[in-house]
Amino acid sequence: MQLTPVIAIHLSAAISAIVIGPVALWARKGRIQRPKLHRAFGYAFVTMMLVTAVTALFIRDYNYPNVAGYTPIHLLVPFTLFSLFGAFWHLSRGNIAGHRGAMQGLYIGACLVAGVFTLLPQRYLGKLLWTQLGWI
Repeated sequence: MQLTPVIAIHLSAAISAIVIGPVALWARKGRIQRPKLHRAFGYAFVTMMLVTAVTALFIRDYNYPNVAGYTPIHLLVPFTLFSLFGAFWHLSRGNIAGHRGAMQGLYIGACLVAGVFTLLPQRYLGKLLWTQLGWI
């Protein structure tokens, strides 16, 4: 596998979501609330997650157990889309706790957990990182 434009877009969107997500989550925490910051970074996070999920559909890997090139990590695509839908569904019904839970779960599951699996030494990005660090 090599770095293609689709992988570059996917990687850029995923890293952006990892950076933007905590700001969106933090802006509504604590005594001082920042609704404009929360909304701006929230929409940016949602956009980056959508780009990440859609581009993942065009990245296939036939070197691992797969179905038509889709590996188990691709299960995060429907998870992401359902989480985003659920978050806005909760929001439209005024269920702020449900919205918060959906977005926190999305960040933890689709950003942090997926990031750990992506950086495993046998995966493409993991090989790049660990080789550059001199650990492989």
